[in-house]
Amino acid sequence: MLIKSLIRRLSINNMADKAKRPRLHSMKEKSYFESYCDISVHEEMLGDGERTNAYKKAIFSCRDAISGKVVLDVGAGTGILSCFCAQVGAAKVYAVEASKIAKQAEKVVEHNGLQDRVQVIHGVMEEVNLPEKVDIIVSEWMGYCLLYESMLSSVIWARDKWLKPGGLMLPDHATIFVAPVCDDEVMVEKVNFWNDMDEVYGVDMACLIPFARESLAKEVMVKCIGGESVLSHEQTVAKLDLYTVTTDDLSLVQYKFSFKCFGIADLQGFSVWFDVKFSGHDVSTYKLACNGDKKDSQSNNHTKNSVILSTSPFKPETHWKQSILYLDNEVAVQQDSDISGKIQLRPEKYNPRFLSITLDTKIDDGEMICKKYSMGYELPKADVSALES
Repeated sequence: MLIKSLIRRLSINNMADKAKRPRLHSMKEKSYFESYCDISVHEEMLGDGERTNAYKKAIFSCRDAISGKVVLDVGAGTGILSCFCAQVGAAKVYAVEASKIAKQAEKVVEHNGLQDRVQVIHGVMEEVNLPEKVDIIVSEWMGYCLLYESMLSSVIWARDKWLKPGGLMLPDHATIFVAPVCDDEVMVEKVNFWNDMDEVYGVDMACLIPFARESLAKEVMVKCIGGESVLSHEQTVAKLDLYTVTTDDLSLVQYKFSFKCFGIADLQGFSVWFDVKFSGHDVSTYKLACNGDKKDSQSNNHTKNSVILSTSPFKPETHWKQSILYLDNEVAVQQDSDISGKIQLRPEKYNPRFLSITLDTKIDDGEMICKKYSMGYELPKADVSALES
């Protein structure tokens, strides 16, 4: 029994590493930016080789387009993307960072001898005044479910105010996907765990299983699932063109889906993930762009230079993992079972950096299941009342 208990403890610890419920520190913008002062946040991002190498490959593949040009790095963090741009010959890089980690970015820039070309600006993007327009905007703005933390709105603002006509966006496209999933692992670790308490400790706690299942389905769970857990072909919730998307477009992202199941399984929820694309431009295409022909700059993208950063369960793991929307109860499905419904993503009413997700779905001729999920913590009632007043 001691061995089983130890195995169980180790399994739970491993699960804790895999599954995370993302939470911001405060409703206030100041606290949001302060959360990025923590070096562990940047350690996680830079330790994600898929993420960082995708950006490096995309920037270096655009060497001819970036060389001699002016770059804006929105949300520069510790400054690595700005350094990449300087390394491929950017004449000037404005590295804008709202958190105090900007001081550390200055050290990185100076340590690499790039201070003559990279200027770190400590400030909120919407409040910063640059001395000139820029040719390229680079930013790693993506959150869980792509839109969590709502940083894309800052990139859009920077694009509209500071990017020259026909300028280059890195990345330039983003796509959100959804698919039904069977996640037996989390059921064992987080729900059926309570079945084992009688054997491990001599107290039967199986009565807590419904409550544990309900608790699991209250929030979006960020964890990795394998491709074998996906029950049908993924579908595209939304495609965002970074050259044309507006903040109004982000106020509500919705999609009606209809899946056909691969085979017999327990449907436990839905997985949401995203890809971003760096289309890649050769120098002739970029010259067209700089002459103001935005249509030409996009239609002539050379796909041979495209870089895709994917958070798909079928691709190598990233720090974004996947975002899982669990149902209150699992539903048995079989081959060709029809799973239909609608998913909606919108900024949370009381804090636009949080994400509100609604899911309506039914399986075959069953009853409609309606769920609402929040990414971010719930406000105490007193705080909500104060905001409403």
